[in-house]
Amino acid sequence: MAFTAADVKNLREMTGVGMMDCKKALTESDGDMDKAVEWLREKGMAASAKKAGRIAAEGMAYAAVIDGVGVVVEVNAETDFVGKNEKFVDFVKGVAATVAKENPADMDALMECKYAGTDMTVTQQQQEMVLVIGENIKVRRFARFADGVSVAYVHAGGKIGVLVNLETDLPAEKVEEAGKDAAMQIAALNPRFWDKSQVTEDVLAEEKKIMLAQMANDPKMAGKPEAVREKIVLGKMNKFYAENCLLQQEFVKDNSMTVEKYIASVAKAQGGTITFKDAVRFEKGEGIEKKQENFAAEIASMVKG
Repeated sequence: MAFTAADVKNLREMTGVGMMDCKKALTESDGDMDKAVEWLREKGMAASAKKAGRIAAEGMAYAAVIDGVGVVVEVNAETDFVGKNEKFVDFVKGVAATVAKENPADMDALMECKYAGTDMTVTQQQQEMVLVIGENIKVRRFARFADGVSVAYVHAGGKIGVLVNLETDLPAEKVEEAGKDAAMQIAALNPRFWDKSQVTEDVLAEEKKIMLAQMANDPKMAGKPEAVREKIVLGKMNKFYAENCLLQQEFVKDNSMTVEKYIASVAKAQGGTITFKDAVRFEKGEGIEKKQENFAAEIASMVKG
């Protein structure tokens, strides 16, 4: 399978590895991007693959707690300028209020809901915004927590929206700070998992394979017996959990404890219990791979339809 200069550039952006090494990795992997990333990791050149979701859309990620219901939404626009427009921001907040009130089952259902405070559907209100603002706009996704206590956090004016959901026997105001701290950590570090119990066997097997390959390529480690290398790998898995699982991560505000221990310490100080249940992190434009003009054409055809 052939590869292009653009593939080399993409691999470099994903891994942070030099251009020549990326070219070699793609040559060795017959142009397969995933295999090239694995090859670089096995050689110890790439600590981990950076998420390759390139932002090809602007707009806003927004999180809020409305009448006790936690909501996080993402609405896309063409330019960053529109993402800060007051009318656009109000539209996004209205979408969040609609999600909280109507509890739609999915995106299709949301678009048919009555937009909060109007007789128009969300689709009609979206079309109205396109005409008023003069730019293509699309409600992209949402999440909602009705149970427990939810805490919302919006980072950098809508670049990232995080919603944390806690189970507690304490009043909401007593757990808000702990929830906000967890949300800020999620926004900053974007952990792959919330807890080590969520790490699947296939992920563990892949990490173990890469660690063993790295040791095989290390002259100091290559000569050690396989049983010894296996033991070292088991020890390294704790580091994997600490880097990739929120509750096992060092708490950013106090690195003497993990996030899990921090939440437990807040619960103890308040005389109750707090359990981290779930969270959702939306980053504006995350994972949208298509070109801007395709995105615009898609919305334009939807508005005409």
